[in-house]
Amino acid sequence: MAIRAQLALDARQDLEALKLLRVPSAQGGSVSLGTVAQFEVGAGSAQITRFDRRRSVSIKADVGGAALGAVNAAIDALPAMEHLPADVKRANFGDTERMNQLFADFGIAMIAGVLLVYCVLVLLFHDFAQPVTIMAALPLSVGGALGLLLLAGEAMSLPATIGILMLMGIVTKNSILLVEYALVALEKGASRREAMLDACTKRARPILMTTVAMGAGMLPIALRIGADADFRAPMAIAVIGGLITSTVLSLFYVPVVFSYVDDARKWVGRLWRRPAAAGVAANHWQGGEPARRAPAAIGG
Repeated sequence: MAIRAQLALDARQDLEALKLLRVPSAQGGSVSLGTVAQFEVGAGSAQITRFDRRRSVSIKADVGGAALGAVNAAIDALPAMEHLPADVKRANFGDTERMNQLFADFGIAMIAGVLLVYCVLVLLFHDFAQPVTIMAALPLSVGGALGLLLLAGEAMSLPATIGILMLMGIVTKNSILLVEYALVALEKGASRREAMLDACTKRARPILMTTVAMGAGMLPIALRIGADADFRAPMAIAVIGGLITSTVLSLFYVPVVFSYVDDARKWVGRLWRRPAAAGVAANHWQGGEPARRAPAAIGG
């Protein structure tokens, strides 16, 4: 059973009483604390805080509404942070820790979303190659979203990440319109060039309608009109930027990718049929040399 002894509250404030406290010595006896320590009144921390069982010091400042990522970058650029002692480390906690965890989770969500979309497209088209063509427009949308965020001076935040996730579905739907129409035209006997030109001509209108409708809906939020628009503005800016680039470039980019994927699929098909044909020929000759044709009878 642990026993803890402590001085009375009034004795803790008396320096003379503290000097008379007895402490054990190396010879086995005891000496007064005043002989081995110097007593003086000073200022110190009221409590010792720890982070991961290590002593920690928190420095707080008012950043005036600046973005958290920009604040962390400015802190890392300080000369004092570049030459920290070996036993001193900067620990991320609070909003910074939650932001890092959030972006890590969103990265996993994006990868899982792309894989699930690919699986659904494989089941829809019964093909492993053409879904690659459909999803080839996703990098175009991400580049446009990041570019417009950069032009608008917005940081990569949680709303901007949500906007990029929204873009994945919209851009995929636009690519499906093109590829599906082209595949139907190919089944009817059209050439690949004619099928893609016809698909881009006839599917450009619904794609533009989707882009205009979505952009018009996001424009007031991007202009910070309405309640809580400052928080949602990066999401709207990311969506508008991604829609603009994906709509303009997908009409040129997706047909090119479609042609390359179709050529690669035909090449793989020829390689697959070549070993199969060789196997059939080997099975034919394993039964022995084929019978020689009998000589024709000569009539007299």
